[in-house]
Amino acid sequence: MTEITPKKREILQLERYLPYRLSTLSNRISGLISETYSSKFALSITEWRIMAVLGEYPGVSADEVSIKTQIEKSILSRAISKLLGRKLLEREFDAEDRRRSILTLTATGLSVYDKVVPVSYAYEDALLTCFSAVSYTHLRAHETVLDLV
Repeated sequence: MTEITPKKREILQLERYLPYRLSTLSNRISGLISETYSSKFALSITEWRIMAVLGEYPGVSADEVSIKTQIEKSILSRAISKLLGRKLLEREFDAEDRRRSILTLTATGLSVYDKVVPVSYAYEDALLTCFSAVSYTHLRAHETVLDLV
């Protein structure tokens, strides 16, 4: 009788796998700040990310917002609809290409944006207190390298 030996499998150790670690770390950090965005400003993380892009780049298209945020278009579309409904942003259609919509924050949207930005920076400052100046410089350098991938 021939004995069958099970194939030796290579195990993916998730806790040591960089893409997994970056994803879970991002989710955990976003989850913590999302409580503030939700309770103080009634915004989801996705809605705030859209507003953050439009605050920095007014008048971009939904496709450009999707590229900058890396948010899937259907999720982005639902969040944009909510922000339009709340009158936090407005949409105009490009005169040359009616399929392309231009998004901008309304006066109300800018008012909310102006309140959320300092909260976001304060959260970032608190998060970065665990880094020395040298470690922070290395972190930024590593982010730059990963951005090139």
